Amino acid sequence: MRALQGDAEAAGALLAFHAPVEAMEVTDAGLRVEVGGGEPMTLLATSVINCAGHAAPVVAARTRGQAADSVPSRYFAKGSYFSLAAPTPFRHLIYPLPEPGGLGVHLTLDLGGQARFGPDVQWVDSLDYQIDAHRADSFYAAIRRYWPALPDGALQPAYTGIRPKISGPGEPAADFRIDGPAEHEIAGLVNLFGIESPGLTAALAIADEVCQRLAQGPRAG
Repeated sequence: MRALQGDAEAAGALLAFHAPVEAMEVTDAGLRVEVGGGEPMTLLATSVINCAGHAAPVVAARTRGQAADSVPSRYFAKGSYFSLAAPTPFRHLIYPLPEPGGLGVHLTLDLGGQARFGPDVQWVDSLDYQIDAHRADSFYAAIRRYWPALPDGALQPAYTGIRPKISGPGEPAADFRIDGPAEHEIAGLVNLFGIESPGLTAALAIADEVCQRLAQGPRAG
């Protein structure tokens, strides 16, 4: 990727954190990316991997030549976690049956042996990472299905996360989508939609798949 504006001597381009992609279009020389923010610039790339997480559908929708019906809707599924204030009696993970939108309130252990429970599923309209301590009420009920002896007052707020869903409440769960030139007919572009857990642990396999999609190119005629 090289800069077309700004430092003409730059061999590459460094984007500022939170610099928004305003638009992208196909040219004879490659993909032209318009970047906004405090230092706007235009970049030219032979390949672009859109792995913007929650914003991946937004970036795809700003790509001129990308068919509107090929861009999935986005949904936000917030998950809260609560930690156990006392030592845990467990030495292994516990996974209950999945619930719509998530894996259920399961038990995980960090490297220090502290127990955390979560996530639950809360459909939200924006990226709000504040944790609501009152959600612990439903956690006690969920955890006591597999640990009836959980004491009252044993949970404390830990953290939240928001999963980048491409299927909404009441819809069947959507799998990861890796759309390459064969799907949208734009050479050099791969869009990654709905990459949530276990996307991080599958990162190397996803990278291999992205490379294969780039090599395939658009479908013939």
